[in-house]
Amino acid sequence: MAGGRELSDTIAFIRKLDRARSPDDVCAMLLEITRRFGVERVLAGLIPMPGADRRTQLSHVVMSAWPEEWSRRYFSHDYLFRDPTIEQVQKAATPFLWSELEPAYRSDFAARRIMEEASEFKLKEGYTIPLVTIEGDVAGFSLAGERLEMSPEERSMLVLVATYALGRALPLRKIPQVPAADLTLREREALQWVAEGLSDCDISEKMGISEHGVDKHMRAARSKLGTVTRAHAVAEALRRNLIR
Repeated sequence: MAGGRELSDTIAFIRKLDRARSPDDVCAMLLEITRRFGVERVLAGLIPMPGADRRTQLSHVVMSAWPEEWSRRYFSHDYLFRDPTIEQVQKAATPFLWSELEPAYRSDFAARRIMEEASEFKLKEGYTIPLVTIEGDVAGFSLAGERLEMSPEERSMLVLVATYALGRALPLRKIPQVPAADLTLREREALQWVAEGLSDCDISEKMGISEHGVDKHMRAARSKLGTVTRAHAVAEALRRNLIR
């Protein structure tokens, strides 16, 4: 019976998401159904390129119900790429409890400090779900609180819920526009080939570089254009007459 109730709740949540008008709405709806597991905070975002500046990092946040003071400290101190949860999201696609990472970062002073500081803001326990968009962008979806209580079955249900929530929030977000995009010739060329529908493999042959090189150019172009997905980057480049 419990499983049937959880399925019913999940279906009701997915249907309710259709009425959301902003990522904040999605976030509020998500908290409504996850509070029974001890979840008090939610953060979801796409992982930017290593070395991305603070503005770019913030532009990749999709949903946030994180403590404001902690968010300010986190981004102003450039914690993103020293955060063991972000490192794990980039390494594996398997959801994880934060407590499961502790043995790995125990000897890493910077990582341990980040987790200890997070606990000061009542982010003592967390469950993070790695997700990947169709364009291949990696996202991290974290649910946190002082004490989480969820069974393995409930954690599996939350993966489904998080996937739908992120899918609904992404098109609702307002991405700030940057005043100029100083794209290199190679970045424009990569964008042009993407606009013409070529795969990374085909583009790598056209440009005489590896597929990793193509991806690097596209990530740089997305960052400079203030966009998140490849499709949006192409649309923005066309709008600005950067490609044809």
